Amino acid sequence: MYALKNKREVWRVQYMLAKIRKAARELLILAEDDPRRMFEGEALVNRMMRLGVLKPEERRLDYVLGLTVPQFLERRLATMVLKKKMARSHHEARVMIYQRHIRVGKQLVNIPSFMVRVENESQITHAQNSSLASNKPGRTKKMKAKGKGKEHKRAEEVEEAGDE
Repeated sequence: MYALKNKREVWRVQYMLAKIRKAARELLILAEDDPRRMFEGEALVNRMMRLGVLKPEERRLDYVLGLTVPQFLERRLATMVLKKKMARSHHEARVMIYQRHIRVGKQLVNIPSFMVRVENESQITHAQNSSLASNKPGRTKKMKAKGKGKEHKRAEEVEEAGDE
């Protein structure tokens, strides 16, 4: 559902979420007019807003405690590529990212767990030099066009066997 390689990726997100919740709990213990709570609380909420896991109407520290693992998994690059219909499956999305066919803005990203920020969401595109971005043929199509592909070699072998 989220193009995960193994359970370790889920555990990593759970650990990150646990640290965020712990920071929020520590800040909620402080008085509302405490300068540390105001400064660090606002920074934490802004960070969650930039990541896209909090909505604009949820701009309070209380909502940080309600964050879940699926909210973070939805913000991963592999999931975003699939949502934008750039890939047909989670596996294909993951492979496209590993093979450097996807970029976010000007940055070429080859990490499927890359957390996409809200402002970068619309900038997910194919890499400029990717054969998927243009209609240029890839390595396999070039080989087939030259007549050096596997099917061509097999056909030659069958013809030679038939001639004998």
